[in-house]
Amino acid sequence: MSFARLSLPFAKAALALAALVPAALTSPQGVRAAEPVELIPREKFFGNPEKARARVSHDGKQVAFLAPVEAVLNVWVAELGDLENARPVTNDRGRGIREFFWAYTNEHLLYSQDDDGDENFHLYIVDLKNGGEPRDLTPYEETTAEVMEVDEKFPTKILVGLNDRAPHQVHDVHEIDLLTGERKLIQENPGFAGFLTDDNYRVRMGITFTPNAGQLLLLPDEEAENGWKPYIEIGPEDAMTTGPAGFDKSGDVLYMLDSRGRNTAALKSVDLNTGEEKLIAEDERADISDVILHPIEKTVQAVSFTYERQTWQFLDEGFKKDIDFLSNVARGEIQVTSRSLDDNIWTVAFLTDDGPVKFYVYDRKAQKADFLFTSQPELEKLPLVQMHPRVIPARDRLNLVCYLSLPKHTDLDGDGVPIEPLPMALLVHGGPWARDSWGFDPEHQLLANRGYAVLSVNYRGSTGFGKEFLNAADEEWAGEMHNDLLDAVEWAVKEKIAIKERVGIMGGSYGGYATLVGLTFTPTAFACGVDIVGPSSLVTLLENPPPYWAPFMPVMKRRVGDWTTDEGREFLLSRSPLTLVAKIERPLLIGQGAQDPRVKQAEADQIVAAMVENDIPVTYVLFPKEGHGFAKPENRFAFYAIAEAFLAEHLGGRFQPIGDAFAGAEFEIPEGEDGVPGLAEALTE
Repeated sequence: MSFARLSLPFAKAALALAALVPAALTSPQGVRAAEPVELIPREKFFGNPEKARARVSHDGKQVAFLAPVEAVLNVWVAELGDLENARPVTNDRGRGIREFFWAYTNEHLLYSQDDDGDENFHLYIVDLKNGGEPRDLTPYEETTAEVMEVDEKFPTKILVGLNDRAPHQVHDVHEIDLLTGERKLIQENPGFAGFLTDDNYRVRMGITFTPNAGQLLLLPDEEAENGWKPYIEIGPEDAMTTGPAGFDKSGDVLYMLDSRGRNTAALKSVDLNTGEEKLIAEDERADISDVILHPIEKTVQAVSFTYERQTWQFLDEGFKKDIDFLSNVARGEIQVTSRSLDDNIWTVAFLTDDGPVKFYVYDRKAQKADFLFTSQPELEKLPLVQMHPRVIPARDRLNLVCYLSLPKHTDLDGDGVPIEPLPMALLVHGGPWARDSWGFDPEHQLLANRGYAVLSVNYRGSTGFGKEFLNAADEEWAGEMHNDLLDAVEWAVKEKIAIKERVGIMGGSYGGYATLVGLTFTPTAFACGVDIVGPSSLVTLLENPPPYWAPFMPVMKRRVGDWTTDEGREFLLSRSPLTLVAKIERPLLIGQGAQDPRVKQAEADQIVAAMVENDIPVTYVLFPKEGHGFAKPENRFAFYAIAEAFLAEHLGGRFQPIGDAFAGAEFEIPEGEDGVPGLAEALTE
């Protein structure tokens, strides 16, 4: 069992774009680069994996994983050691299954699925013993199910948060019987952002945000006026980097990520009976990124931090010996993806930057690791590139942890310095309260293969680097956050990595907004932009959130701006690309999912309409059955094909023709089909 940072809105959208360079380069010193490597089809990077997400059953006898059934990801199950006879146990025919887990019965699997990206996730159960179709355990309209607690003491029951009460803003805690589907209300939500439960299925703590964007932890108290009494109030400066994370086996000791009185979030334990606090692990450069707990004892065995790369602190010598042994099994960063209840059988993933994920089954008693499968075996045959961590200083001396990839033929010695400057793709992650990390990245690989230097920037506001770095982004959308991106580009130009006139900007969600900012606030800074599900107006974004964002909106008000006052709206409009749309000079491609509940279709519609009104060309690709990002492979192939041709036109170089990339995709081009070479022709074929 493991836990990580508290999750936040604006999950990173899936992006994949490509661009191009000349066939060969000659440096001013006369050193000639090698010929470009083979053109890798985009389908190699953005199709479904052959197999993924290995998870061992709690009794250690079976393994489940994701694999396609007729090109759609489904859950498969095999007896441990008999992978060849694996069988699919789900039959999804839509967007595919992404997440699943074992019930403690060892006879049931559960997974979440929404409808065309609307993020109203339902929880389904599969009965492996008796077969039959998966059952929807949460068949309620406009409802998102959130699994809260699964424990071996209650093998046929789980705790689930449901926001089925109108207006669907908060999640009540329910106990659901896996065998009958019967649900029982455990805790009605009085307006909290969430609850913390323990292994005994007790609601132990309420969590909510205060009007000033602080965080308030409350304990149940029958004598209190509303049944809850304040326990800890966390100020707004620490609210995004401090919070409860779980309990030990006794339920009397709370684990907390805590940045109070320090910069980075450390791991602490708090005795709820005595109030005694103990520091477990800390790092002066990075917040806690992951915590490994023993599956039964719930003691902390290891803690990881991620600044440039992941590092570990071990608190359990036996666990350390296991990781030391596994480090000699295969290359890459190690992730323990599941553990049997007796902790003897693990599934382990090895992650690299220039190859697919490799999965093993590890027998701890026998000290033996058996190869299970590779996620995408074909990637092993391809000329993939490395990802180089770089720390770039911003103009105010904040350090920006970035990741750089280069075309293989321009960096033969692998030092991360090209033989001469290249066109560059600046990739901006979503969130903004998320981060980029080292590892295999399909966007980096595709763009580098097409001839780009590729740079991902953890701009201020990115998570994992301490509260000072995060808080430096308050009300800095289109301000200092954008300056960080400009500073990273300037660094790349100065270091002779990028050609100043041939830098494109692209991203999804906040990254899409950053793209629009780049083309409106700094109209000549980028040669072109690709915006995927990015908001165009901060006012309309904040006025139309999903219902379940309601408890979080005080944080948005503090971090982004106040849409409820005239002064605040004026400020937000001044930071909105829609306000400056007439300043756009460079080509723009927009991709949008019509079912997106976070950044609604209106955000794309309104900026496209404004550009048309101002006679500014734009190409707009709308996917009627996608949400906040493009999940269906056929739709991904279609968008990336359009993006490749778009970037080829404006940044130059080789690209994979559109060809049959639209087969099976569902999309519309409301505007600008003539703005991308080959698009109009492909639509008529």
